[in-house]
Amino acid sequence: MEEAAAGGGDPDPAPAPAPVLAELLADECYADFFREDFDVKAYTSQSIHQAVIAEQLAKLAQGISQLDKELHLQVVARHEDLLAQATGIESLEGVLQMMQTRIGALQSTVDRIRVKIVDPYNKIVSRTAQLAKLQAACDLLRRIIRILYLSKRLQGQLQGGSREITKAAQSLNELDYLSQGIDLSGIEVIENDLLFIARARLEVENQAKRLLEQGVETQNPTQVGTALQVFHNLGTLKDTIANVVDGYCIVLEENIKNALDIKVLTQPSQTVSRGGPGRAAMPTPGNTAAFRAALWTNMEKLMDQICAACGQVQHLQKVLTKKRDPVSHVCFIEEIVKDGQSDILYKFWTAVTQTLSSQFQSATDSSMFLKQAFEGEYPKLLRLYNDLWKRLQQYSQNIQRNFNTSGTTDLFAELQQMEEDAQDIFMQKKQDYDPEKALKDSLQQYEAAYLSKSLSRLFDPINLVFPPGGRNPPSSDELDSIIKTIASELNVAAVDPDLSLAVAKNVAKTIQLYGVKSEQLLSTQGDASQVIGPLTEGQRRNVAVVNSLYKLHQSVLKVVTNQSSFPAAAEQTVTTALKAVHDLMGSAVQPLLNSVGDSVEAIIITMHQEDFSGSLSSSGKPDVPCSLYMKELQGFIARVMSDYFRHFECFDFVFDNTEAMAQRAIELFIRNASLIRPLGEGGKMRLAADFAQMELAVAPLCRRVSDLGKSYRQLRSFRPLLFQTSEHIASSPALGEVIPFSIILQFLFTRAPPELKSPFQRAEWSIARYSQWLDDHPSEKDRLALIRGALEAYVQSVRTREGKEFAPVYPIMVQLLQKAMSTLQ
Repeated sequence: MEEAAAGGGDPDPAPAPAPVLAELLADECYADFFREDFDVKAYTSQSIHQAVIAEQLAKLAQGISQLDKELHLQVVARHEDLLAQATGIESLEGVLQMMQTRIGALQSTVDRIRVKIVDPYNKIVSRTAQLAKLQAACDLLRRIIRILYLSKRLQGQLQGGSREITKAAQSLNELDYLSQGIDLSGIEVIENDLLFIARARLEVENQAKRLLEQGVETQNPTQVGTALQVFHNLGTLKDTIANVVDGYCIVLEENIKNALDIKVLTQPSQTVSRGGPGRAAMPTPGNTAAFRAALWTNMEKLMDQICAACGQVQHLQKVLTKKRDPVSHVCFIEEIVKDGQSDILYKFWTAVTQTLSSQFQSATDSSMFLKQAFEGEYPKLLRLYNDLWKRLQQYSQNIQRNFNTSGTTDLFAELQQMEEDAQDIFMQKKQDYDPEKALKDSLQQYEAAYLSKSLSRLFDPINLVFPPGGRNPPSSDELDSIIKTIASELNVAAVDPDLSLAVAKNVAKTIQLYGVKSEQLLSTQGDASQVIGPLTEGQRRNVAVVNSLYKLHQSVLKVVTNQSSFPAAAEQTVTTALKAVHDLMGSAVQPLLNSVGDSVEAIIITMHQEDFSGSLSSSGKPDVPCSLYMKELQGFIARVMSDYFRHFECFDFVFDNTEAMAQRAIELFIRNASLIRPLGEGGKMRLAADFAQMELAVAPLCRRVSDLGKSYRQLRSFRPLLFQTSEHIASSPALGEVIPFSIILQFLFTRAPPELKSPFQRAEWSIARYSQWLDDHPSEKDRLALIRGALEAYVQSVRTREGKEFAPVYPIMVQLLQKAMSTLQ
């Protein structure tokens, strides 16, 4: 059945399945035979199990019979096509037979060609291998010959000592080149030479290292240049320089550790005589002078070691910068930095500063004694650092001189022809790197601690002398203690400008604290400004506070002045704080000054209560030398200076303030004198006497009355005008220059008839109110405008009453007013 189903298919597609085939496909009995996974055994066992064998066999026989009939019909229907295909198969067999014959012929031809090619090819391969071996043998022979020659030459160069060491290095370099890429072991003819070459290389390297060390230590550029040339010829220049610099870094790191080793520092303290049995002698390095002395001795040695190492590296870099290979003319420093690496001095300095920071940090973290020593004596440590930096800069400046005075060898001649290289990092900072800052970075934590303790030392005596609830300022001895502390801190910090500035800021804070504490003691009650009775308790305390502030101001100023090489910024910081103290002194005395000034003004204004309209007496002299108000003013000023200002020790400060009061008193006196109406001839004489007495009245308020400047000249210049005519007054040279026009115009109102009212009379003001208005309007333009209004009102009143003429003084006043207005424009 399977064969029938398989053979029933036609390779050519049928137009449509035959009816018989369609019936078979539709019959479920044959469905299993069309499945891809049809299993004969399974189908048989299933049929047996179902016990329908006879029926299944009959069905299968019927199906086979139908298929046979269908096949027969297909053969009959396609008889011509099947015959054609049978004929084609016979033709294909003939073609295949012909192809097989030709393939056999081709195979025999290839065999004949192979025989002709393989033998020559094998001969060529063999001869090529022989040629390669011959060439290798020739190359090896040439190398051996050259090695023997160079070995012999090397022996002679080694006998020449240091003079021939660079040539020996060149020979060794060539020998290294000859040995590259080839195995020379086992060649008896050069075995001894190879051993000699290895020993010679080691000897040359050692000799060059000794020469380099000696040249660097003695600062001899010739020896250093020779050693560098040797290493360059050997091809190990870069590695050698790196090893040398690393060696310096390792040595310095060990030196730093030893300098800060607490065991070494405490060793002297452990040599004390032993105590009794059972007692251990415990070292107390933090409390012994021996520990501090040993520490600072070690630090000084460490700075010397760092300076020496830096000098050697600087010298090495200088030679590297100037030295060139005589063959390739390549500068040695280019070999070092060609891979983008930093110059060796920068690399060395970075390593040293980082080592300092890390070692100092770890040492002080593990030892409280070291930390206390560095924090407590930070200026001494900073001075060592500053000295080190100055020495490094000085060495950088002098290193060229060492080159110019070291030998007359070929290297020196070569160095003389080289251009000057750029400054090293100790002379010229890099754009993004400050070597001095890198050095001092290891000190930052100690500086912060020192400044904190310094501020505490400055604040402590102030807090001590200003106890809570205290009412008295510090005594002289207590103030001296504060000043000594300030001077001590500034003197100790003078080792470094930056430290001086930082301590100066602490001093400024100290001065501010003193000012705040003193301000809290000041009395601001009403009795602090009274000028009627003797000094009150509050006034006495204010005087004491001002005297204390003055002593502090002068003492600190003296300390700052005596400082040598004190930075300008630090001085400005302290000066600014002292100015605040000076301002506080002014604020403390200002209430008293205001009271005195108000009293002086009140006394002066009482002159208008006296009669100055009288005529001249028969004797031509005033009845009394001065007016009553002047006597009162003289007595008041003398009493004030004696009872109040005499207790101030700051005389210059007092006079600076009272001189302003004296100038104000003269201004008020002249102002009120110019307003007196009416003023008779006798009144003029008495007023002239008052002008003379005014100089005596304000004399206690100033050093000399002539020091009052413009106010004094006004007082002197106004007195003669009392007796001059209005015309002479208008043409006086003192007018405008010394005495303002407004004062003279006010004075001329006194010579006018009552109809020509003064400005304050026109405004219906009191003299006190008018005086206040003048204080509020210091501008001469405003004052002249008020006077012009009074004159215009007078003109209007004359026209109103149809007067025929003006007062004689009026045109003079108008002319003077016009002159004054023109000067303002």
